[in-house]
Amino acid sequence: MNNDNAIHLGIIPDGNRRWAKSRSLNPWKGHEQAIENFKALTEWCRNDERISVMTVWCFSTENWKRERQEIDMLMKMLEDYLRKEQESFIENKTKFCHSGRKDRIPSSLAELIKEVEEKTFDQTDFTLHLAVDYGGRDEIERAVEKKCHGEPCRTMTQPMSSFNRAQDDINIRSYLDHPELPDIDIIIRTSGEKRTSNFFLWQAAYAEWIFEDKLFPDFEVRDLEKAVSDYEHRGRRYGS
Repeated sequence: MNNDNAIHLGIIPDGNRRWAKSRSLNPWKGHEQAIENFKALTEWCRNDERISVMTVWCFSTENWKRERQEIDMLMKMLEDYLRKEQESFIENKTKFCHSGRKDRIPSSLAELIKEVEEKTFDQTDFTLHLAVDYGGRDEIERAVEKKCHGEPCRTMTQPMSSFNRAQDDINIRSYLDHPELPDIDIIIRTSGEKRTSNFFLWQAAYAEWIFEDKLFPDFEVRDLEKAVSDYEHRGRRYGS
């Protein structure tokens, strides 16, 4: 998609476990329903010329605090989804990429993520970007570590005036997980939570936020379409 005005959409799909609990189901049943819902939303985004990138937060660096059985089930669901959908990514000219750590998730999932990223690298019509074992602070810390591996790190005792802020912005960004992706334009968080929660802190600096009361398994395509329409009517001033 060669549309300079195309939207980078971010989604924080909250409420899966609450959806399951309200129905007296195991937590992972909410995740199962969320994946089915996610598929419909992805299909809509892929076919809407306004959307170029869809970023979805699947598992945060803090989610390791959850029960082991729930984590294991969610990791298996993500792996099953990628195995089933990888060929359709190519058919639909969809580039797949992952942000987050690969050293703590199951090795089979990490290897599959890498495989699908390589297979779809040259696709250009649409990008599906999944955040798995991801945290905004963690990404920035990893970026700084990578940057400092080849050059001395500045200390906090140095005055801000002692370096070029614009140049440092470019340098840090180039060490993020996917510096080639545009900054996020709009972020939708479901389930009524009104927090940024460590979601792509660098890339979301000027994002517009929409907080939706519906739990994610109940968040429908028509809700997404309304949110995108709402975003288009907002005036973005970037501090000016």
